[in-house]
Amino acid sequence: MPSQTAATVERAADILVRFAEAGTDTLGVTEIAESLGMSKAAVHRVLASFRSRGLVVLDEDSRRYSLGLTAMRLGLAYLDRIDVRRLAAPELPALSRLTGETATLSIRTGDTRVYIDQATPEREVIMSVSLGVPYPLHAGGSSKAFLAFLPEADIARYLDRSLESLTPATVTDPDRLRTDLTLIRRRGYAMSIAERQSGAASVAAPILDHHGRPTAVISVCGPAERFMTEADACAAALLQTTDRLSAHLGHH
Repeated sequence: MPSQTAATVERAADILVRFAEAGTDTLGVTEIAESLGMSKAAVHRVLASFRSRGLVVLDEDSRRYSLGLTAMRLGLAYLDRIDVRRLAAPELPALSRLTGETATLSIRTGDTRVYIDQATPEREVIMSVSLGVPYPLHAGGSSKAFLAFLPEADIARYLDRSLESLTPATVTDPDRLRTDLTLIRRRGYAMSIAERQSGAASVAAPILDHHGRPTAVISVCGPAERFMTEADACAAALLQTTDRLSAHLGHH
């Protein structure tokens, strides 16, 4: 009996996961049954139980099911307990060791962003950042990685102002920035050479939530002269890290 009960729970879990992975808003009994190798009667019993608890809802006209309010509450409960700094804590040292450069974590604070954590490599010449200091969203790799993935209305509002230069290399022309932001969205990461700090270079990519919005940004940075020969490898390692963390936040 215990093994039969466990099998029933596993089948129910498989059906619930099927909704998350389907790539469509609704599923019918037949397609669920065929994809999971279950009988339609068994699928129907599970869905009836889910309906009674608000995990799924049934469209009476199409006879297709979609996730319900309780499923949303479960997802939100999971997302609410995630602390992005805690989530990224083991990733930063690993990324720093892999690249041989400094790995940083930033969060957005309105129209600025701040570093909240970093991991530095064991080598003689390294980059180190100041935690808690606000920087504008147009200056440097981490900043532009935030700005590029904001809603278009927020980007337009931000660019409709006088943009300050932190270094001679800071991009302050709105049209050039828009071109940069389009490239960042296309390749998934930003690159900066001395835009925030003279002599420094970085690649930076966002950790995206389930809406595709940037929750935080991770960067890999180092002295510009050395970093430029490593930039492509650092970007590849960075994207693997941010993809893993974004998946934890429900981004696909």
